[in-house]
Amino acid sequence: MRIILFHILLLISYIAQAQWYDPEKINKKAGEIYGQAYEEARIQNYTAALKHLDEALKIDSNFVDVFLSRAGIYADLKNYTASVEDFETGLKMDSVYSKTYLLPYSISLAGIGKFKEALLAVDEFLVTPNLNIQSIKAGNYRKAAYAFAINYEKTHVYKDYIFKPINLGNNINTNNLEYFPSLTIDGSKMIFTRRIASDEDFYESDFVDGKWTPSKPLSGKVNTNLNEGAQNISQDGLLLIFTGCNYPEGEGSCDLYFSLKTNNDWSEPQNIGPIVNTDFWESSPSLSPDKRDLYFASSMVGGFGGRDIWVTHRLLSGRWSRPENLGEAVNTVGDESCPFIHADNETLYFNSNGHAGYGMTDLFLSKKVNDRSWTVAENLGYPVNTIDDQGSLIVSADGKTAYYASDGTDTKGGLDLYSFELREDIRPLKTLWVKGKVLDKKTAKGLPSSVELTDVKNNNLISKIQTDEDGNYLLTLPVGKNYSFNVNRHGYLFYSDKFSLLKNNIDSIFTLNIALQAIEKGAAIVLNNIFFESGKSALQNESKSELDKLIALLSDNSNLKIEIDGHTDNVGQIKDNLLLSTKRAKAVVEYLLSKSINSQRLTYKGFGSTKPVADNSSETGRTLNRRTELYIISN
Repeated sequence: MRIILFHILLLISYIAQAQWYDPEKINKKAGEIYGQAYEEARIQNYTAALKHLDEALKIDSNFVDVFLSRAGIYADLKNYTASVEDFETGLKMDSVYSKTYLLPYSISLAGIGKFKEALLAVDEFLVTPNLNIQSIKAGNYRKAAYAFAINYEKTHVYKDYIFKPINLGNNINTNNLEYFPSLTIDGSKMIFTRRIASDEDFYESDFVDGKWTPSKPLSGKVNTNLNEGAQNISQDGLLLIFTGCNYPEGEGSCDLYFSLKTNNDWSEPQNIGPIVNTDFWESSPSLSPDKRDLYFASSMVGGFGGRDIWVTHRLLSGRWSRPENLGEAVNTVGDESCPFIHADNETLYFNSNGHAGYGMTDLFLSKKVNDRSWTVAENLGYPVNTIDDQGSLIVSADGKTAYYASDGTDTKGGLDLYSFELREDIRPLKTLWVKGKVLDKKTAKGLPSSVELTDVKNNNLISKIQTDEDGNYLLTLPVGKNYSFNVNRHGYLFYSDKFSLLKNNIDSIFTLNIALQAIEKGAAIVLNNIFFESGKSALQNESKSELDKLIALLSDNSNLKIEIDGHTDNVGQIKDNLLLSTKRAKAVVEYLLSKSINSQRLTYKGFGSTKPVADNSSETGRTLNRRTELYIISN
């Protein structure tokens, strides 16, 4: 409050003074040097311009225009602290003459986060007599941005948070431009765009022993003498999707292309095709962790504004569907671009100049509600967003480490890549992952299979991926939910497992090799996602996804006859356990009967605690012994 009062009194004192400064009466030699500075600034040779201004000031220390012009140059260089100092010097020297500079002064104040002071300055500017329409429009635009910033600060309290971007160092950043970082799920590899002269190419660096290795161009055929950039690497590091502009076979000015990792090289790029690419501009792709959804920016017809964010879905044929607009919660009449879908497959970061913000282009986030609905875009706030344009931002799997390009004060040259810690309120879910190989139990040969992850609470499918031809897979696991995990292949019994990740202190990476059993007499599996309350036999709602898999298995194999077996631990009476296990097995069969499965194909049996698979002396062992199994009688 004292600072605000000070600025009010300061502005009042400016008004009370009469203008004394006369540009016509400055020292002639100083004026000539000032003219040289003006010519250098006009061609953006700011270093020379600043040198001339300093020389002019040595000759005439009351040269007000020098301070005001130098403030403007510092603002162009984004050195807002120095800009504010010079503006305030000019205002103090002659407030009447300098009053027309209150608008750029307010912008520089906002550049260092002094939004309340900036609002006071622009308000003073807007009451200046005889302002033209453009000045009024510009002033009101900035006033709205400052008001937004002040309100954001009131409604977002984040104590002890320090925004401290860290330059990624000489192994990644050079005196060229580096931007559009992209990471694999484990954070071990970064791929980014480097621009040398007018040529953009992709470079990679590995994170080894806590530091990034010297970057090098991607091997193979993905880098060309054409213009490629704005890339995104899949979470498993095997697929690269990027923007190619002015390619001979392109559909429009910029199209989406993909390249595959083959051995140690990247394949020749292929156009995604005319269903996605149009006569317009497509760019900034971001692939969902399960590779089923591809988000991108486009100026195609049918959007809300100039550029919108769209999504296309991978079909069973392997092709991509016709793009869908993400809707008005994300898109505006302005421009939206640079989408990034986090490994949690829920949180989308993007930039926009259409939503309310700090001016220019800001960064936002939106959460997926379902396949066709998103939460209203949320501004990431100052100081992530500033009065200047913000580009792309990505967040690592840990949910707290963000990477972006910036021309910060310690840049190696132009745009460099930086990392910083996100505030807690704008973080995605921390995401772990499970990886392994699916193989035939008898032959140990890899099996191409479908792998699914489902939220057991609401039965929503979180991810569905296809392994490679050798059965290798990687699936992300956002922390904070319990999941059922299923592996399916025609002609085999499905595999089921569960991951309980409700506790945020879990920090495991799971490796799980899965041996599928061919559908044949005597084969058996544990139905790990059939749930009952302790001591009861009523099926819980969380069992639905597993039961649906069981129904699908029986529907696809019409001659299959099965037995459902119930088992308990050894806690309690033998007789009671036998009865409970029988009732639980019966409950599963009754559910199948309710879904029109023929009763001749189903039977059930309870074994109580007579067939343990683990030691009952520990809770872990007892949990394994409390199980429901499927046994094939005939096929």
